[in-house]
Amino acid sequence: MDKKMFKVVIAGETRMYPEGTTYREIVDEIGIHTETPVILVMVNGKLRELQKRLKSDCTLEFVTTKDHIGFETYKRSVCLVLLRAIYDVAGRENVDKVMIHYSVGNGYYFTMEGKAALDQDFLDKVKIQMHKLADECTPIGKRSVNTDEAVALFHKHRMYDKEKLFRFRRVSKVNIYNIGYYDDYFYGYMADHAGYVQYFDLKLYDEGFVLELPERKNPSVIPPFHPQDKIFHVQKESQEWAEKMDISYVGDLNDRITKEGISNILLVQEALQEAKISDIAQRIVSEGNKKFIMIAGPSSSGKTSFSHRLSIQLTAHGMKPHPIGVDNYFKNREDTPFDEFGEKNYECLEAIDVEQFNKDMLALLNGERVELPVFNFKTGLREYKGDFLKLGKDDVLVIEGIHGLNDKLSYALPAESKFKIYISALTQLNIDEHNRIPTTDGRLIRRIVRDARTRGTSAKETIARWPSVRRGEEANIFPYQEEADVMFNSALVYELACLKVYAEPLLFGIDKSEPEYLEAKRLLKFLDYFISVPSEDIPHNSLLREFVGGSCFDV
Repeated sequence: MDKKMFKVVIAGETRMYPEGTTYREIVDEIGIHTETPVILVMVNGKLRELQKRLKSDCTLEFVTTKDHIGFETYKRSVCLVLLRAIYDVAGRENVDKVMIHYSVGNGYYFTMEGKAALDQDFLDKVKIQMHKLADECTPIGKRSVNTDEAVALFHKHRMYDKEKLFRFRRVSKVNIYNIGYYDDYFYGYMADHAGYVQYFDLKLYDEGFVLELPERKNPSVIPPFHPQDKIFHVQKESQEWAEKMDISYVGDLNDRITKEGISNILLVQEALQEAKISDIAQRIVSEGNKKFIMIAGPSSSGKTSFSHRLSIQLTAHGMKPHPIGVDNYFKNREDTPFDEFGEKNYECLEAIDVEQFNKDMLALLNGERVELPVFNFKTGLREYKGDFLKLGKDDVLVIEGIHGLNDKLSYALPAESKFKIYISALTQLNIDEHNRIPTTDGRLIRRIVRDARTRGTSAKETIARWPSVRRGEEANIFPYQEEADVMFNSALVYELACLKVYAEPLLFGIDKSEPEYLEAKRLLKFLDYFISVPSEDIPHNSLLREFVGGSCFDV
């Protein structure tokens, strides 16, 4: 019996293929000549892996490793091949646990527990085995099993974090990936074979090792390894505190919530943050010569609430803090420069009247009385309304803005008068041992919730604007983060369980026809891992109140 034929539209050209043809077969038959390999396809606007089969007429688009989703798939696939190679080299009986933690440079930091010795010789053997699996284009399979079967499978493989995670899943089916004998669960799409895994390196670092990866803009080149030690140690400290609370994975958090509620977790986390803010204030006071507290961090890191809480602690330590927003020194909107896309660039340093800022700050340092500006965001003009300030012996300025760590902003001020603080929401939770939660996901969800509450902005608009926000951070914030005197992690181990309640209705509001739907669907799947908790018990001075509302600060 002849197979049914379907129309497949590719780049405006219609081709005919029999039912059951895999998308891999279509890609290979056409002989796609793209700059980087095709790793996924879009079928009528929906993402599909290449091992999936043709079931109906469709329009087909190709996703390469240079596309955002394709590059994330590449990185995920490298991790799967790495794990298989580790077990190949060490033997399964000699590895108790391999855990992915957080980004280091352009790669991921891993640790390993068990009898196998972790040294560079071992990593070199793992690297050789990874290339062998890639050279053989070892197939990456995918099967769907019911949740109970998945829980039993993870228990058998001693992946107890995944076992606990899926006890709280409402879905009836779980997708399991395998590369030969090695089974695992991954949050997101995967390549259909190991042949893509060509560009990576393995290097010992701290107590574990780093899987070095290329950048998306140049996915066939491994850049030089430049670890950022300060932020690494802040992340490590946050992870260690999470481990002390017995909450390393989402399953741990869910387990604690169902057994004892959220109150104790919430109070401990808030106390840890308050203690850290107090320590920062004590250090500023003890140094004795600081007049400008420069605070910078990426979007939705909680800079404003942190500035207020630090000011309270400085007051408690005998100082007189005065908040200064660098945004009040914006140039008038008509003088704002444009970016490479022809849009006004409010995030570059050139959008700030740097000369006036330095003139005013230097005058204050010299004991002069200065009238400070206020930027009117409705009219797009800088205004003066009689807000005068003169610094005394105990006065200190708490200056918040994305350029705070860049010395070009405060070029006229003596270095010894500045104290620099970098703040970011560095998520300390993992979904499980092999699925990390990117810091950017936590911040994006924070921003979706806050924008809807304070600006009436839809989740669709926030998601659409996010790539531009990220470009601004890459250019103006991240290059200077290691210049900070101290770093503060604003992430709270319980926050995603609270944010879920606010974010889900906003994300469900994005229609399937919208280009932002894929990202909304991904975030909804991510939030589904969490048991939601109410926000009533969150203290009114919590950084999380900046996003969900009810803060005692003007944020």
